[in-house]
Amino acid sequence: MTKSVVARSGIVLPGGLDLSRRSLLKMTSTGITILGGGAVAAGPSFAQSQPRLGAKWDKTFPKSDQVDHKKVTFKNRYGITLAGDLYQPKNARGKLAALAVGGPFGAVKEQSSGLYAQTMAERGFIALAFDPSYTGESSGEPRNVASPDISVEDFSAAVDCLGLQPNVDRERIGIIGICGWGGMALSAAAVDKRIKAVVASTMYDMTRVMSKGYNDSVSLEQRTQTLEQLSRQRWKDAENGAPAYQPPYNDLKGGEARFLVEYHDYYRTPRGYHPRAVNSGNAWTITTPLPFMNMPILTYIKEISPRPILLVHGEKAHSRYFSETAYAAAAQPKELVIVPGAVHVDLYDKVDKIPFDKLTAFFQKNLATPA
Repeated sequence: MTKSVVARSGIVLPGGLDLSRRSLLKMTSTGITILGGGAVAAGPSFAQSQPRLGAKWDKTFPKSDQVDHKKVTFKNRYGITLAGDLYQPKNARGKLAALAVGGPFGAVKEQSSGLYAQTMAERGFIALAFDPSYTGESSGEPRNVASPDISVEDFSAAVDCLGLQPNVDRERIGIIGICGWGGMALSAAAVDKRIKAVVASTMYDMTRVMSKGYNDSVSLEQRTQTLEQLSRQRWKDAENGAPAYQPPYNDLKGGEARFLVEYHDYYRTPRGYHPRAVNSGNAWTITTPLPFMNMPILTYIKEISPRPILLVHGEKAHSRYFSETAYAAAAQPKELVIVPGAVHVDLYDKVDKIPFDKLTAFFQKNLATPA
């Protein structure tokens, strides 16, 4: 397939790794900055009990009159109960192609993944947006902790759920991963052969950025210091009987890089704020990076072939290199589409920039009813 790429934007990425939007990633040229006195001992306000599924429409996007919506729950292989929103075209008949949608990393199904799912349901697909394990309305204790293995499993569990729906054709299921869940989607597609096509939009490889920093800029000395401090944090958590959490995400102090301001403008304003989202002023546990540090999730990306991959990224996104290197590593059939002028978070919710026509054509072709 084709590679639709415009010239590089010339954006200068920050030196080292300074992810104020995700405090877990604050590895800078002087090493980790968040594992000292800035740690928050208590968890999120909803940490002590699993929220019941809400009945009201509390999404960050308007409800479509072309789509039927219902809440669903399903279990993953580890016995964690996941919560999802199932969208399907009104008056749908027969068995349809279906999509599981996840991401971004630290978001909930009421944000970007729900918007993608509802929009694709308007276009004729059954679509399931879900909360990852330990986050949102899904179960798992402690709250707001992540593991790449479990995150990849959550995609396969969503495929399980879709395959049990009476109006879903099991042989016509695809997935969409947004931001950090773009990498999880590619990993899931490599290992789960039931997935017939995969889209990664504005993708991050979370194992790469946590272990190596932006643009792979973290030195061995810095990585060693990070692991030393994360390892010792385990003693503190064990002594306290509960994990410590990082400071609230996406607070601005002034002087942040432009892309951090863009994250704030999505997660901390009415545009994209949701009280259950990790990125909307909540936080991951301090030790969340540990399993990401030595588990490269895209090792087997070539094994997605001969099933197709579509990578979509913004021309001016600081994260663009993740999609470019994933594209280079993947086998055919594959396509990389660069959206002119778009930054990373534009592909979260800007419906005039998200290439939904391209996504629709991709899945219509690759999830078509066999002749």
